[in-house]
Amino acid sequence: MFTAAAPSVAAPCKDAKGKFVKCPEKKAQPKRCKDTRGKFVKCGTPGAKPV
Repeated sequence: MFTAAAPSVAAPCKDAKGKFVKCPEKKAQPKRCKDTRGKFVKCGTPGAKPV
């Protein structure tokens, strides 16, 4: 019977030398806003709502 050993981390990161290292934290994505017509606009404009 064959069993695949799956690591607990889905996508391990490697450094320049090919060694496994801790993956960097994901950066928070900037908030995007849409106006009343559904077009992307800068957040803070009148009528803009975060998506």
